[in-house]
Amino acid sequence: MSNLAREFGFMLRSKSALLALALLAICASAAVALGLASVARDRATIDRMLAGQVAEERALAAFVEDAGSGAYYGFQPTWDAPSDLAFAALGSRDIAPALLRVRALALEAQIYENEAANPELSLPGRFDLAFVVIYLAPLVLIALLHDLWSGEREAGRYHALAALPGANRRLWSARVLVRLGGVLAALLLPFAVGALIAGTAPLRALGFAGLIVLVALLWTAIILLVARRGARSAVHAASLAAIWFALTLVAPAGANLAINAAVPVPDGAALARENREYVHAGWDRPKDGTMRDFLKLYPQLAPGAAIPPTFSWKWYFAFQHLGDLHVAEQSAAYRDGIARRAELARTAGWLLPPAGLAQAMTALARTDVAAQLDYQMRIRAYHQRLREFYYDYLFSEKPFGPDDLRRVPRFDPAIGS
Repeated sequence: MSNLAREFGFMLRSKSALLALALLAICASAAVALGLASVARDRATIDRMLAGQVAEERALAAFVEDAGSGAYYGFQPTWDAPSDLAFAALGSRDIAPALLRVRALALEAQIYENEAANPELSLPGRFDLAFVVIYLAPLVLIALLHDLWSGEREAGRYHALAALPGANRRLWSARVLVRLGGVLAALLLPFAVGALIAGTAPLRALGFAGLIVLVALLWTAIILLVARRGARSAVHAASLAAIWFALTLVAPAGANLAINAAVPVPDGAALARENREYVHAGWDRPKDGTMRDFLKLYPQLAPGAAIPPTFSWKWYFAFQHLGDLHVAEQSAAYRDGIARRAELARTAGWLLPPAGLAQAMTALARTDVAAQLDYQMRIRAYHQRLREFYYDYLFSEKPFGPDDLRRVPRFDPAIGS
């Protein structure tokens, strides 16, 4: 313990070490605060949407006359509430929508035409605790440990210190532990406060804290391997800066470009445009052909499928659904491509540990690509229930009034239906 106390005292007398740790703690605290604010903003938006839904349904009940008008004008809320750990690793939540109001119309255009935020605001990237841990903490560790041996050698003390009994245990190990402990304290204390505020489940919080420790241990091992060389401190610092640049920026960016080139993905906006154009063209296609194609999918609705020569809600919602089927292959290819890219990125993470640990953080926080795709699938499951609820009224020609609006299926964020 006296060895650790001695090294702790030395670190307290080092203004540069204290400044580096203070800046890291400030960045970690700011990242936690911004993450909590982002999560609170998402939850407040969801709450406002659900509160406004009540007033909207009252207004809809005042003029709805049949199931068709109820389906056409009735927007239904879906949402993806942030997890109790999302504040620490925002992942895809800064670009993926946290909520979407859908109707019983063609769904694909609704999913891919919901961008409400200015995409330029996402260009700077996310500043969350995961960013601080993956990108900034290694730089502080480099500043604290790069001259562990070379600094003593340049000061002319190395050989005398190395000759002391148990020098590795009493001196170098204690110095590494104290400085590593300072970095971990600067990261874990703000995280612990954020986890308490967010009500994070203890096991999930411990898991994320474990990932923070793994990042710090990984970089400590890399730094010590380089610092053991007999070069000057400036050479060690430059070498470690180059390693940091390669492992955290260049290699992951190169891997991402290679993955994107290897796995092409259809453009979501083009998919939505094609869906919309096909649906709009439905007004000009023969009604009999539209109904025939639709009834191949829902043969049980055939007894009530007769339509008048004028406008019919049955026909209208039939060609809406056919619009989704028209782009179903492209939509599946889009989802499969995104999932395949994510899978390859996880594989690359085994070769690039900093990237792999960052992916583990977003996966634990449920803010990764898999969580985004899961939300889309839950929307699709709910939309099917919503459509089929109205099909039952339309094709059986049951009366539909304000009281029936209360029986409309509601989105369950746990199961999506």
